[in-house]
Amino acid sequence: MPRLALTPGEPAGIGADLCVTIAQQPHPAELVVFSDPDLLYSRAAQLGVPLTLTPFDRNAPARAQQPGQLTIVACPLVAPAQPGVLNPANAAAVCRSLAQACDACLAGDCAALVTAPVHKGIINAAGLPFSGHTEFLAERCHVAQPVMLLVTPTLRVALVTTHLPLRAVADAITPSRLHTAIVTLDQSLRRYFGIMSPRLLVCGLNPHAGEDGHLGNEERDIMMPVMTALRIAGLDLHGPVPADTAFIPSRLATIDAVLAMYHDQGLTVLKTQGFGQAVNITLGLPIIRTSVDHGTALTLAGTGQANTSSLESALALALEMVASVNTPTMIAAPSHPE
Repeated sequence: MPRLALTPGEPAGIGADLCVTIAQQPHPAELVVFSDPDLLYSRAAQLGVPLTLTPFDRNAPARAQQPGQLTIVACPLVAPAQPGVLNPANAAAVCRSLAQACDACLAGDCAALVTAPVHKGIINAAGLPFSGHTEFLAERCHVAQPVMLLVTPTLRVALVTTHLPLRAVADAITPSRLHTAIVTLDQSLRRYFGIMSPRLLVCGLNPHAGEDGHLGNEERDIMMPVMTALRIAGLDLHGPVPADTAFIPSRLATIDAVLAMYHDQGLTVLKTQGFGQAVNITLGLPIIRTSVDHGTALTLAGTGQANTSSLESALALALEMVASVNTPTMIAAPSHPE
């Protein structure tokens, strides 16, 4: 019976609503929520649902989560949370809960980490540098370059760069970074999704994929040499292709995942297609991490109108990934290009 670490994220948002709502159904795993108990009890009372919190015991056998129950690791807030009202005083507590949940996975106490949304703005307003879950977890796990992958029932899109200003993206597309992103995506599809020979479609950075250097040199000078070397090593790579035609149905029918160069290049299409059903996965970490595809939805907190579909998908996919790690099918990573 696996244990899944669950973080509710921003206490003023819908994360707590999602946690107590999904707790009303049974799950084939023990859900261990890293949160302030008073926050969860208060939000359950506002939503009119029962809730029993049991302290986490790492030495006890894991048990399937029963309706109305959650296992908890207490992560106290500094100030009581009010739905819809951000409070920078609680920003450090949000980061602590995420760090503790990550550490529980690193220690083997939990098999995967599932995260509800945080509010990056209020964390930064509190004086804590924070660009996103992906970067925070990578630093916590001492990983230099994680890869963000979003998955819907019909599409997988990974990113070479994540939360960067657009003017910084071109400089960030280096041979080493591109190589790592491609190999990480390829190996992860093998290990977690059972795809024995992943077919990857790589988007160009520039319009028309650079137009043979007339609209930018990144495709010709950086992307093509890396992709050629990886093809020789056995990877099935297509591109670089113009991003404006990468997502047409005839192309998607022949590939297993798209690798986009920056955040909005890939995620705009994916969220248009499957918002609310998508799952955000951080690849390249020593732990399994999935997340919802939406934000904190402050105006919905405490109203009972929050949709749990993305969190339910994140939990289900985390369990599938946990089950898959016992039969990895990865290949050896080719060496970095010069």
